[in-house]
Amino acid sequence: MASAFPAPAWFSLAAATMAFAAGPASAAGDKALGEHLSSECTSCHQTSGRQVGGIPAIIGHPAGQFVALMVAYRDKQRGNHVMQTIAGRLTPEELQALAAYYESLKPSR
Repeated sequence: MASAFPAPAWFSLAAATMAFAAGPASAAGDKALGEHLSSECTSCHQTSGRQVGGIPAIIGHPAGQFVALMVAYRDKQRGNHVMQTIAGRLTPEELQALAAYYESLKPSR
């Protein structure tokens, strides 16, 4: 039964952030799976860890923030059609894996 008082739009983002901030994503996420899934990400995001144009760097990004951003894209709280589409088809396990993988990488100099 649906609630008469729907949760605010930010609630899902806050819940996901708290869930993933409770512990390191590297313990929860499968880095090997994240590396496998990252091939789609590297078509736009630089593997060097540098921001290019308006496309932000994601290498070395804290896992909790990475997941929270992806959830915000999935829930269309952040605007970017490409990212909304990609985030919308990732499972929670895949999000954790990507977060663990990207957090483990160090930007090149």
